[in-house]
Amino acid sequence: MKTATTVYPEASSLIRARLADYLMLTKPRVAVLVLFTVACGALLAAAGAPNWTVLCHTIIGTALVAGGASALNQLLERDSDGLMWRTENRPLPAGRLLPVEVLLFGAALGGAGVAYLALVVRQPLAAVVATITFLSYVFVYTPLKRRTTLNTLIGAVPGALPPVIGWVAVRGSFDPEIVSLFVVLFLWQVPHFLAIAWIYREDYGRAGLCMLPVVDRDGAMSARQMVGYCLALLPASLMPLLLGRAGPLYLVGAFALGAGFLSPVLAFWRVRSPARARGVLRASLIYLPALLALLLIDGLPR
Repeated sequence: MKTATTVYPEASSLIRARLADYLMLTKPRVAVLVLFTVACGALLAAAGAPNWTVLCHTIIGTALVAGGASALNQLLERDSDGLMWRTENRPLPAGRLLPVEVLLFGAALGGAGVAYLALVVRQPLAAVVATITFLSYVFVYTPLKRRTTLNTLIGAVPGALPPVIGWVAVRGSFDPEIVSLFVVLFLWQVPHFLAIAWIYREDYGRAGLCMLPVVDRDGAMSARQMVGYCLALLPASLMPLLLGRAGPLYLVGAFALGAGFLSPVLAFWRVRSPARARGVLRASLIYLPALLALLLIDGLPR
């Protein structure tokens, strides 16, 4: 016979498991990088001592929007997720959560995030950009993953908008500086996501997702695109210099980081293998945070 001392731990474990599943829906590891770019956009927009209250509220609102978008993305992709080894243990394909639960959760988070930005941050443009990010990620990019290899380029648009949310939350306007940051994030995403797609191309193919490395079996086109976008990153990353928002330290650092990112991409171009694709992925995860940190260090007034 079960006693209260045995029932309560079981109930507590069940609650923790449910909370862990809901947290998994928000893709927290992805959210960390997204929120870092939001903070960078806000700090650069402040051009001096930031309004920490505005910054914190902007991060909270964007976190809600990003979590809601990730949850609805998993709702729409639950069938394909169940066919891939890397995603088969997600809450929906594993049967631990029901689709209606995820629908309500994702819609509530997304709606709450947009409302939070509009009512607490009180910056309509931030709410508008967040709404565009949410809708384009969930209802444009996600369905197109089954239809066209261009989905990576299309998905790079909402992926590059988070720093814009941070910027307009502070400035209330679009300016050349934030356009340059948008371009950098847009270009960075292509080799980053193509590397992921190459590593998991068998998974993507089994799930019927139309990623470029799935149809580009020898990887030649994928490699050319990686090289092309990495090369485009070099001049794009220097735009803050032309706009007067960075100095010599950023110039040297941006060039070094760009060369460091390009090196594994060229290695993948020469020999296309999962190991070299992982090298591109690692380099991309170093490049973006380091470049943004360098811009903050050298681009903010002292």
